[in-house]
Amino acid sequence: MGDARMLRFTKVDQAYPDKRQAEARAHDFLEIARPFIEAKAEEQSSRCSQCGVPFCQVHCPLHNHIPDWLKLTAEGRLEEAYELSNSTSTMPEICGRICPQDRLCEGNCVIEQSGHGAVTIGSVEKFITDTAWEMGWVKPVKILADRSNQSVGIIGAGPAGLTAAELLRGKGYDVHVYDRHDRAGGLLTYGIPGFKLEKEVVARRVKRLEEAGIHFHLGFEVGRDATLADLRGKHDAVLVATGVYRARDLQAPGLGQAGIVPALAYLIASNRKGFGDDVPAFESGELNAAGKRVVVIGGGDTAMDCVRTAIRQGATSVTCLYRRDRANMPGSATEVRHAEEEGVVFEWLSAPAAFEGDGQVTGVRAHRMRLGSADASGRRAPEVDPGADFRLDADLVIMALGFDPEDLPQAFAAPELATTRWGTLRVDHKTQQASMDGIFGAGDIVRGASLVVWAIRDGRDVAAAMHQYLRAKAPATRAAA
Repeated sequence: MGDARMLRFTKVDQAYPDKRQAEARAHDFLEIARPFIEAKAEEQSSRCSQCGVPFCQVHCPLHNHIPDWLKLTAEGRLEEAYELSNSTSTMPEICGRICPQDRLCEGNCVIEQSGHGAVTIGSVEKFITDTAWEMGWVKPVKILADRSNQSVGIIGAGPAGLTAAELLRGKGYDVHVYDRHDRAGGLLTYGIPGFKLEKEVVARRVKRLEEAGIHFHLGFEVGRDATLADLRGKHDAVLVATGVYRARDLQAPGLGQAGIVPALAYLIASNRKGFGDDVPAFESGELNAAGKRVVVIGGGDTAMDCVRTAIRQGATSVTCLYRRDRANMPGSATEVRHAEEEGVVFEWLSAPAAFEGDGQVTGVRAHRMRLGSADASGRRAPEVDPGADFRLDADLVIMALGFDPEDLPQAFAAPELATTRWGTLRVDHKTQQASMDGIFGAGDIVRGASLVVWAIRDGRDVAAAMHQYLRAKAPATRAAA
């Protein structure tokens, strides 16, 4: 007999937490969704059908025990729900905020397929872990053994690196994290705007890792402050989890003028300003949209971050150019809706042809596009629609075309470090090891630009692989621990 608290999707309508009105939220960088109250979280969790094959769990990269912690939430057993959620994810409240649930768990919810509207999984995930922090249920990292005679170096303090650091510290290793920035978190700190992920949410995770004895070496750039070989000589194993940061570009007349800027530089400047840092490029207007006509080129989540940031900085207009149509846009459909509510104009099936100006950009000439034959991936390839060009005024053009890996062998002074033809780190996917003994890889630097949840998954997997490697290298008296 079914649990009377569950299977209420036919009686209880889908409901997300209330959003602040667009005219109010477009002037600050606070998160736009109000938190669930406990009764609402319980009610929405009770809509879960507890299906025999939980597609939400299957399609979650972390394979979170979603139906189980929804049931616990519906029963008011929030601490147990948190413990179960935390057992598979090192950052559940962050995933609840920034995962594209419409493409992952919620998009594959059985009751979504039946037409009743998905369970609001992400909002519940965020609620139970935020509640855990407030109630003191988030405990210090539990260190299971003393393996401090072996040390691990982790290059990159993003989600993959932080996840591996936490799990390896839990095994008892002496863990050191190296990052080029002055704050840990990687793109969680400097790439994602506060209206999607307030920075205190990241900072409290980092603080918990510091309190566990993980050593953070910030402002440390491998290749400048030490070579990869230097770090390998210092540690028993090294993880490369740098992410991918080199901006993709396009070829068009007029590039190179002032006012045409890469997306990441723009977002980092905005986030640094939010921290209260001195940001000369923001103050000069170079990386500040205030009072400007802004054109953002690209269709992914980074482009959505840029258009919504420009609105908040006081741009006079914000237009997004994307070469495919709305249905084929890689970014989150939810983010597109939020951007439209805030005043962003989307020019679908549009691509830049040239940039006008005499040293300072003044406009973008663009082609209208149409979808042609399907390419190797099955997506219809965009092609120019002849005779349908148009022009947009622009004082600031933000290029959000995606990211490629940096040249790690050169940057790390490690020519023996093998990479793929795409420039990503080549690893043995059984052991997660790179071409150099004791060097491992995880996250975007291995798989290419992807989602935060996949970086967490990779960090979890590589921590297990590194533990196995380190146990084999440990003295016999410790190997069995």
